[in-house]
Amino acid sequence: MTPWKTIPDAQVRQILADRIDRDERSLGIAVGIIEPAGRRTVVHGVRDQLHRQPVTSGTVFEIGSITKVYTSLLLADMVERGEASLDEPVAALLNVSVRVPARGGRQIRLIDLATHTSGLPGLPPDMPTDDLRNPYADYTAGMLEASLATIALAHDIGTVYAYSNLGAALLAHALSQRAGKPYEALVRERFIEPLGMSRTGFALSPAQREDVATGHDALRNAVADWDFQVFAGAGAMRSTVNDQLEFLAANLGLRAASSTTPALRAARVPRRATGIPGLGIALGWHVLDADGDIFWHNGGTGGFQSFIGLDLQRQVGVVVLSNVAAEIGVDDIGIHLLRPGRPLAPPRKWHVEVQGDPARYDGFVGRYQLTPELVAEFTREGDRLFTQVTGQPRAEVFPEGERDFFLKVVDAQLTFEVDATGRATGFALHQGGQDMTAKRL
Repeated sequence: MTPWKTIPDAQVRQILADRIDRDERSLGIAVGIIEPAGRRTVVHGVRDQLHRQPVTSGTVFEIGSITKVYTSLLLADMVERGEASLDEPVAALLNVSVRVPARGGRQIRLIDLATHTSGLPGLPPDMPTDDLRNPYADYTAGMLEASLATIALAHDIGTVYAYSNLGAALLAHALSQRAGKPYEALVRERFIEPLGMSRTGFALSPAQREDVATGHDALRNAVADWDFQVFAGAGAMRSTVNDQLEFLAANLGLRAASSTTPALRAARVPRRATGIPGLGIALGWHVLDADGDIFWHNGGTGGFQSFIGLDLQRQVGVVVLSNVAAEIGVDDIGIHLLRPGRPLAPPRKWHVEVQGDPARYDGFVGRYQLTPELVAEFTREGDRLFTQVTGQPRAEVFPEGERDFFLKVVDAQLTFEVDATGRATGFALHQGGQDMTAKRL
């Protein structure tokens, strides 16, 4: 095992400056590092474009799906207290009228939800798509319970890893029903308060509002906060670097044991394979095999990206919080700080918009099949060309050649294939290091 090597603060600060000032993939980033020698924080950038107040280690960010770690931790705690069992069917925690899907004679158990192996889809089939700026705000517990009866499971239960926000929401809802208390109250009394995480919560408190970051989209335009009802357990938590360092310290045994210790330990036991080389899953935590295990999770909302990770053997933990929902995220920064040999994402390649005859856009307008589930539709509005993929917001595409275009909201480029008349027959898409092709419908 390679010994732990501290990355100096100045080097961390340069990484953040490159991400914000060079690549324009964030406006403000806060990093926390805990190691045997102590804790330290490094920050760079501002909370928002308008007031330009600096980010601090106490700035509150939406941490998105890192919330799922706490949801699974609540499960581990209830098991430790004898209030639930990992192998208990989730249906046993719900009203008898709720029809939970089953498959092959097996029922979905709590452990299946906590390890994303339930067979449930990522989102319920009736998830509203009319306001993707705040997608979970109006989805209620009653809607979730009703949707379960309409779902046919995609895989045998417990056999295939498929990340599911629906599964996490169902787990949080079921645990709340069993305990007879709201999910948020359970997490607060069992973890937030015992660990002294005074600026962590779900709804913003007056104290949190004093130093809160504004979320921004990939173009660094301010966006509204996300709101949650039954999906709170999948992504509603807000927190700070300082508070997440307390959580990491408790996991690493670098603070006094508390009522949380048994559940923290149980949640970190690897439970299932994911089918992804080198990646397993515990209760909520993903487990990366990289010269020793890294327990980690990331998060993303409409305006934020986040990462938390820890290495038990080296006694090191890292948290990274950013106030821009850039496609690249901050996972690479977190992993690099835990494993300096792991590379950072390459510098952003800047694309330059060129002028051309917008009349050619008419040949690109239409619908194209990307995957069996995804259709990309292109529309023209005057001198501008737009695309919208199934279940995603509409986005403008910008020309950098006669048939070559790029997007600004995500790091993606596409090239149309055309016939002799200039009418597109399909296009090639490059995004996230992958290439895809789509044919006209």
